[in-house]
Amino acid sequence: MPSPRVVIIGGGHVGLTLALRLQKKLDAGEARVTVIDTQPHMTYQPFLPEAAAGSLEPRHVVVPLREALKRCEVLTAQVSTIDHARRCLTVTLGDGKVEQLGYDILVPVPGSISRALPIPGLAEEGVGFKTIGEAIYLRNHVLSRLDIAASTEDERLRRRLLTFLFIGGGYAGIEALAELQSMARYAIRSYPQLSEHDMRWVLVEAMGRIMPEVSPPMGEYTRQQLEDLGIEVKLNTTANSLVDGRVELSDGDVFDADTIVWTAGVKPHPMLEDSDLPRDAKGRLECTTRLQVKGTDNVFSAGDCAAVQDLTSSDPEALTSPSAQHAVRQAKLLADNIIAQLRGEPLQEYRHKHAGSVAGLGLFRGAAEVYGIKLKGLPAWLLHRAYHLMKMPTASRKARILGDWLLELPFHRQVVALGELHDPRAEFVKAANTRGLPKPRGTTAAG
Repeated sequence: MPSPRVVIIGGGHVGLTLALRLQKKLDAGEARVTVIDTQPHMTYQPFLPEAAAGSLEPRHVVVPLREALKRCEVLTAQVSTIDHARRCLTVTLGDGKVEQLGYDILVPVPGSISRALPIPGLAEEGVGFKTIGEAIYLRNHVLSRLDIAASTEDERLRRRLLTFLFIGGGYAGIEALAELQSMARYAIRSYPQLSEHDMRWVLVEAMGRIMPEVSPPMGEYTRQQLEDLGIEVKLNTTANSLVDGRVELSDGDVFDADTIVWTAGVKPHPMLEDSDLPRDAKGRLECTTRLQVKGTDNVFSAGDCAAVQDLTSSDPEALTSPSAQHAVRQAKLLADNIIAQLRGEPLQEYRHKHAGSVAGLGLFRGAAEVYGIKLKGLPAWLLHRAYHLMKMPTASRKARILGDWLLELPFHRQVVALGELHDPRAEFVKAANTRGLPKPRGTTAAG
């Protein structure tokens, strides 16, 4: 009799943590584990700001799935449909071939994507901050703005080039903004034509406070820290238009910006829309406290795309927050519950009180609130690094990241833009076309 097949859709933080635990705890031949993702690696998103700022080598914040999951089958493919009634997935493989894939136990954990709003110009001018590609692009883009600004005498163009707008005051936006601004302040020292005061960094947040994940006093402390760094923080403000980089805000402020970063929330992966699994009003899979999708006994989920009741809250309607802290802990319990189900043992409920939050605010600056204890400045920054280093999967990546940090002590950040990474064939195409230009009329092949 063939072993039961466990299919995990998504190789992100939840998917990788789950698969690592399954391959460690399952007996040989007890189950066949398949991980499906469009990317061959997992990106540890809390380290994206440091990768963008040059503190970490981008390759070190991703974990190759095949390298980590030796006992699992890894498919680089796109799941387009979940037909749970038939226990079947529609999968498009890397070569374009479409196949039907069966399963005994299904774990859809595709995570989330940026939640964009219908703001004019956002799709054309904005960039998100959820992938390693976006982080590298923003690093190159910000540094290239300094290069161009230093070489132009057009004051209006210079102001536009050196204006950086971030929309969204949650953790992702705050850390990305703080790290990139820290990098730019260091890099601009190499441009005698420019100074820190030429740059304008603006954070726009629709709510009346930033970082809702922490207490109001810590959120206010973080706002003050950003403003001390010269960052404008606009609360209770929204963007009305971003057409052609012309920023129009709800507070009446109008200016030009050549860099617009969108970090205003996420939504469940749209792949879940084409399934027959129950979802809530926000598109998340409705799950029990045992992390089973409601109405099923062999479909589980966790992380950003799962709506799970928070048993530590007095409010019966409260759900666990979409944080990395819950995602990792849910993934571990999820692995244990899948193993328990395979072995006919009882499943456990997920119960974890949020321990707190840590955030990096640029080099040597941070804010943290853990179990009610508030830390600021250097201690918070060190705790931020230590916590995420501990949570980074695999010893290999931990060692590489620690090595990057240690090298940063005697040496400075590398602040060079490699914009050609985004169009590596441009120079070759130009060179190839120089021999293929149309010849003037009247010439011959020999002439």
